[in-house]
Amino acid sequence: MKNESFYYKGNELFCEQVPVSEIAKTVGTPVYCYSSRHLINRFKAYDKAFDQRDHLICFAVKANSNLAVLNLLARLGAGADIVSGGELFRAIKAGIPSRRIVYSGVGKTKAEMAYALKEDILMFNVESLEELYELEAISKNLGKRARISIRVNPDVDPKTHPYISTGLKKNKFGLSAPQALMAYQKANESKWLEVIGIDCHIGSQILETTPFINAFEKMRELMNELSSMGIELSYIDLGGGLGISYHQETPPAPGDYVAAILALAKDLDQTIIIEPGRSICGNSGILLTRLLYNKKGSMKNFYVVDGAMNDLGRPSLYDAYHEILPVIQKADSADILVDVVGPICETGDFLARDRKLPPLSKGELLAVMSAGAYGFTMSSNYNSRPKPAEVMVAGERFEIVRRRQTYEDLIQGEVIPEWEAMSV
Repeated sequence: MKNESFYYKGNELFCEQVPVSEIAKTVGTPVYCYSSRHLINRFKAYDKAFDQRDHLICFAVKANSNLAVLNLLARLGAGADIVSGGELFRAIKAGIPSRRIVYSGVGKTKAEMAYALKEDILMFNVESLEELYELEAISKNLGKRARISIRVNPDVDPKTHPYISTGLKKNKFGLSAPQALMAYQKANESKWLEVIGIDCHIGSQILETTPFINAFEKMRELMNELSSMGIELSYIDLGGGLGISYHQETPPAPGDYVAAILALAKDLDQTIIIEPGRSICGNSGILLTRLLYNKKGSMKNFYVVDGAMNDLGRPSLYDAYHEILPVIQKADSADILVDVVGPICETGDFLARDRKLPPLSKGELLAVMSAGAYGFTMSSNYNSRPKPAEVMVAGERFEIVRRRQTYEDLIQGEVIPEWEAMSV
């Protein structure tokens, strides 16, 4: 485990200066725990690398949308990369200025676009011609021009899991270069659309800079064509996607990633936008879970814990690896091979399979590491399980930044129609 915010003191796991067992005792399990120090350090690593270059770091809200996380980043100067009206609402509530918000996504609704226009966001990253026409009509109806960029699909292989690859021809995202040129021309002719940027995003959990460089080079070619058409841009949005270490990966540091970008942009004067998410918050968080039962099967051993696939879906969805650590280390104990599974009625409900862990007893705590990104944001109420609490740690303090759901929360908004009783 290499993380300055999560470490063992003696034989006990700490988050900053707080023993995580204290969090579990106070808040219960399962619970997400985030280190504010890690979030601050990772954001500043990006920000410092840009030095004096005009830039905007738009945090990808989809990675972690907790208001406390967003507010902390907002106070550091972050903007937001959003993909829904709900994420826009969260970003604004968290204190992110609307002129630091960019709106991506292939399926923006009329209501969402109108909401974003009224909030005067920085720009829409348009992903199809039909979306362009819809946005133009809404802008005309509201009497308010929409600032836009076109999301270009550069057909670059990010060498990541196919479900989180977004920059290939076969993916649903963005427009090809010929389609983008057509969209730019039509947008430039509209009195209700203001062309200000170009955008791409090639995927997530990318572990080398080459795919980013290849995508940027293709965008530069397109920018040259746009310039010959008389279309000059103010912003270059390079998306996000830089990976983190979950196990033995060695991704580029934020500074190395930014240096590669700046080397290609040294003769350009546009403001550069990047949209990191996972690489800021991924290793800022853990999921604490408690062992319910030791179960010895005929072929396997199981640690049945109170955390499940509805709390952290990545292992089930992507067969993703998350390191799992005992909160209390045991000296001189020989590891055993176990599956760490939850209470959900699915064989796919696992947090780890065939993992070597020390012998543990009922009631002991486990920490699922690198759970700060795409953890709570992808959680659900499957099996009518209340969503876990979230906690933020700062030094020697911690605070609940989202309370645990109750059973009453599960049925909020539901009704039994009166006529149903009459139809039986």
